[in-house]
Amino acid sequence: MSSEPHAAPPDVTPRGVAVSANDLSIRYPGSRSVSRHQAVDGVTFDIPEGEILAVIGESGSGKSALARAVAGLAGTGGPNPIISGGTLTVLGTPVRDISRGRRNRLLLGIGYVPQDAGAALDGRLTVGENVAEPIYSRDENFDQLEAGIAVATVIDAVRLPLTTMNSYPHELSRGQRQRVAIAKALILEPPLLVADDPTAGIDVTVRGTILDIIADLHRNRSFSALIVSHTVSEVRRFSDRVAVMHRGVIVGIGGVDEVLDAPQHEYVSGLARALGDLKAAEELSVK
Repeated sequence: MSSEPHAAPPDVTPRGVAVSANDLSIRYPGSRSVSRHQAVDGVTFDIPEGEILAVIGESGSGKSALARAVAGLAGTGGPNPIISGGTLTVLGTPVRDISRGRRNRLLLGIGYVPQDAGAALDGRLTVGENVAEPIYSRDENFDQLEAGIAVATVIDAVRLPLTTMNSYPHELSRGQRQRVAIAKALILEPPLLVADDPTAGIDVTVRGTILDIIADLHRNRSFSALIVSHTVSEVRRFSDRVAVMHRGVIVGIGGVDEVLDAPQHEYVSGLARALGDLKAAEELSVK
């Protein structure tokens, strides 16, 4: 695929850091001030270019709100949160109070996979048409042959048969649809991928395959990424760095072993104990 359909937005300049948050707070808006929910409360972190930061934490810890903000969706209405404090810079662009035009340009450089993204595929379109949709949304006159080659390439990269391109989403399994959603998110070869729990609701027997696909794609394409995941054991399949969230704050960040071996918060200690118990159980089952 030529550089034209997936070139970085013109106002995004590589700076060595793909995502930078400083004292970032995010809340969900409500009709009354008392109903506003502070989802993320003063977090600070960086994602260097070409690296993956995995984010884990209990339900309601702020993981999804953070993912939506990094994906450039904060302040766009609907279920999306708003940035209420601090700063967030994505691909060199400050996103707090960003204009619509700058946001639209920024979004061209971000591939976003929301929870259960496979269910959001357009059932009226074939798999190939779904994956190609971002190309034609940007340039409706883009060469069909070149688009077809790009779609076939990314479909193969997510380990689906090329014949899948002619299928419709309802003809695929849930795990296969999720792979299609990942392919769609990466069709423009964005420099940043944001995936919010990409294995949620997927059969446990195929979760590892999806995470391995993401790891392979990252090795081949060298994008930066923020990926929300279930557990530390899942994180190890695709990232060496993890941020642990608890009640809207980051209570541990760094290398997976570094965070777990020297926990600085009770919640992280609990994760470390749970992982140790799991390893012990696995060793006993082998014996």
